[in-house]
Amino acid sequence: MDLNNITMDDLKAKFAAFDKKTLIKFGIGFGSIILFLIIYYAILNPMVKERKAKFDDKLLKQQEIQKFENDIVTIRKRIKELEPIVQKNSRLFHSKAEVEGLYKSLSRFAGAYGLVISKIEKKKPEPVLKPGIAKQAEELLKPNQISYYRIPVDYEIKGNFLSYIKFKRAVAKSKKMLNFDKELINVVQGDKNGSVIASGELTIVGLPNEFF
Repeated sequence: MDLNNITMDDLKAKFAAFDKKTLIKFGIGFGSIILFLIIYYAILNPMVKERKAKFDDKLLKQQEIQKFENDIVTIRKRIKELEPIVQKNSRLFHSKAEVEGLYKSLSRFAGAYGLVISKIEKKKPEPVLKPGIAKQAEELLKPNQISYYRIPVDYEIKGNFLSYIKFKRAVAKSKKMLNFDKELINVVQGDKNGSVIASGELTIVGLPNEFF
């Protein structure tokens, strides 16, 4: 058919060629398509999207759980590697109970060499920060920012000078970390036994979880 020369009469003739049954079938088919589209976009599509969202959420949670489990395995492995080192270093540090019993502990060493401890005065523990942590007010610090606590102790000991030297050596060989930072030795005038009065400051170290 030449579309350029088509007339209204030709169109009417074509439409008249369709019988009513054909038009009804066409209408039913077209209506069914429209109904399907309405049902799909109004009911089915939201349901599909909701199920997909739930599936994606479930998949994401499974991935997060798997990552969490992998992290736990890695952390446990790292803890196992560090445990011997931590145990070794922890033995060098003083617990809070050991700090409180410092006088008794040092008195045992002193008594073994005939010395008398006349003064033991613990000062406020000073936090020693981990590398990279900026110095700040102590109340703003967190436990994981502290390597250990430095605990200064003023002391005064009386007795024979050689015994005092032996006492220091014995203390230095003990399992706990202890340093004599400041020391002043005065000879007791008129004493024939070579007695001295040694005073100064020694330092012990404590674990952060004990003193924070």
